[in-house]
Amino acid sequence: MPPPPLSRRAALAGLGAALLTGCGPRALPAGPPLPGAADGTGTGAATPATPSPSPRPDVTVPAAEGPVTVPGGAVRVITLDTAGLDSAMTLGITPVGAAKAPLDTALPAYWPASRLAAVTLVGDIGAPPDTAALTALRPQLVLTNLARDAEHTAALQEIAPTVATRTTGATWKEDFQLHATALDRHGQAAAVVAAYGRHLDQARNALSSSGTAGQRISLVRFVEGSPTVRLYARQNFPGSVLADLGLPRPAPQNTDRFDTGTTPDQLAAADGDLLLYAGYGSPDRNGLHTTLASPAWQALNAVRTHRAFPVDDQLWFQGIGYTGAHFLIAELLYLLGAN
Repeated sequence: MPPPPLSRRAALAGLGAALLTGCGPRALPAGPPLPGAADGTGTGAATPATPSPSPRPDVTVPAAEGPVTVPGGAVRVITLDTAGLDSAMTLGITPVGAAKAPLDTALPAYWPASRLAAVTLVGDIGAPPDTAALTALRPQLVLTNLARDAEHTAALQEIAPTVATRTTGATWKEDFQLHATALDRHGQAAAVVAAYGRHLDQARNALSSSGTAGQRISLVRFVEGSPTVRLYARQNFPGSVLADLGLPRPAPQNTDRFDTGTTPDQLAAADGDLLLYAGYGSPDRNGLHTTLASPAWQALNAVRTHRAFPVDDQLWFQGIGYTGAHFLIAELLYLLGAN
């Protein structure tokens, strides 16, 4: 029988208090940590969106379209993709505004509701910006990427300094460093990176001790509007985390590309020792319900041996950043029985 679902709070508790010590301005307590707490206490409280009482020098950020000057210590931040949201929240800044994925109704739920309640939704990722709504939030900084907003950066720069990375996904670690520069939080960023390294070491040891380090992990995503079932390869966020853990992939997914597509009746390439799948959009329109009831899906070894599990799309495929990665690793160890 498959294990019961792992709650977000259980996943957080499983990381251990020491894991994220130092990710905020002060050390975390002994209780379950909530990454990115504004005061470093692990409570998940929001950073007040008010300027620092002591003005800090402006920061020049080497953004994708050229240098951008940002007020030092900016806290009134708008994020227009989930990677920027994860970076800001992880570094202790709750954005005043954020864009959501077009087919989702809310921001990624792996963040505490108490923090998300302070974030104003400003539209959909990749959509033309609502300049009036953005301006009303009085941002000091906008974070985005050219994959989503290449056509919108000029309009965004008229509202506030806009720092865009070139793309998103597989480049999440480099993008985080650019976000940390824009947010003037290098010390916190170094602590976050070190915590991730410690978590990787702990996870690799757990995988080795449990005999699951050789398990081939398959990543399958059902996307509304896509004519194919997507098999995620190595050049994406979850694929990069699996690579950090040293976990192998099924041969068809073990390629240096973002993903490959297959049809619902040709699913052999989706098989693995552990198969993780998620849906974006309506399960009646993204093919998930139809595929899971199909003979091709039922014939997969991972399905027949009860090693196929649904995962949260907002975490595994949209939770692009260090906090998303921590949750992903915790859930993966749980599903492998290595926690």
